[in-house]
Amino acid sequence: MSTLRGWASDSAYAFGWTVVRKLPEPLVKAAFARLADRAWRQRGRRVRQLEKNLCRVLGKDEVDEDVRRLSKRVMHSYFRYWLEAFRLPEMSRERILSGMHISGTDRLFEALKSGRGVIMALPHMGNYEQAGAWLVFMGYPFTTVAERLEPASLFDRFVAFRESLGMEVLPHTGGGAFGTLARRLRAGGAVCLVVDRDLTESGIDVEFFGKTARMPGVAAALAVQTGAVLFPVTLWYEGDDWGVGVHEEIPVPDGGERHGKVQAMTQQLARVFEQGIAAHPEDWHMLQRVWLEDL
Repeated sequence: MSTLRGWASDSAYAFGWTVVRKLPEPLVKAAFARLADRAWRQRGRRVRQLEKNLCRVLGKDEVDEDVRRLSKRVMHSYFRYWLEAFRLPEMSRERILSGMHISGTDRLFEALKSGRGVIMALPHMGNYEQAGAWLVFMGYPFTTVAERLEPASLFDRFVAFRESLGMEVLPHTGGGAFGTLARRLRAGGAVCLVVDRDLTESGIDVEFFGKTARMPGVAAALAVQTGAVLFPVTLWYEGDDWGVGVHEEIPVPDGGERHGKVQAMTQQLARVFEQGIAAHPEDWHMLQRVWLEDL
């Protein structure tokens, strides 16, 4: 059964990157909106988890009409992300550059030009593929890490898609990703990491919307080890365009041992993510478990 599901997933994504990208935009927009509505109405396992997550964001003890309305908006945002990902290879450079509305670019470009190495740490918000394409078009290719998906052919599709946009993509397991990222940063390169959900056995426990959640410490650990700049980045949708906020650097604390520094910096990341998610909860695409009481 798992093999059949894997084949079906691979076929669906293949259809997206070969057929959906070529169809008329109004047609596929309407189709993806209907798919989002259908997934929301069915209220499957992932939608139920999304609503549990949104309860924490909204400070609610249980799912109510406010949470349900918000979860519907999230599903539309989430399906928009996939539609745009499938169609991104067809999108013009001019559309990507003109449609990105970014705050904090001065601090970002100053750091990128300094030769120090830059880590951009972000949650599953908005469209980070689009933001990545924008960064490459601005002249700053970067390295990122991708979850190793099954079947392998599906993982290969994601890698090929991101590499076609100018990114270097490393698997999160089995390939010595941390060492490669550290080398890129020491050479003055840029690294982008999505770090609001832990995929390892060594995550950092942080307070997140008043409860304990687990997030990967890799972004902070790289900053501690290499001296690279660590910027939290949050993303959202602005009408038909895209919004990005590059927040102030999280510096490495003076003194103390390495683990304590990583813990403190990861907690600061979580605080910035809280602010970004609270401002745009409809664009946080977290349909998986993050908080310890769910894990």
